[in-house]
Amino acid sequence: MNKSQLIESLANAEDLPLKKAEDIVNTVFSDMEKAIVRGERVEIRGLGSFKVKNYEGYKGRNPKTGEIIEVSPKRLPFFKVGKELKERADVY
Repeated sequence: MNKSQLIESLANAEDLPLKKAEDIVNTVFSDMEKAIVRGERVEIRGLGSFKVKNYEGYKGRNPKTGEIIEVSPKRLPFFKVGKELKERADVY
């Protein structure tokens, strides 16, 4: 499911105009993004949680040339699947 399908699904489920459903989805995603950028954890029960992980810098190797390169420290968003979703997805 992509964002436009989510908007359509919300509009159909709640009998909303597409524009209103789009505004709702955009607001939710925007607020989640702002919280993550501030370094806050975003938890959606039954789905999982988003947070920012800090990674230390390290010496890496360019696989093409073999040259040693310095990889700087970075902060990246990370998603951890919730227990409920993990259990539901593991039915095969």
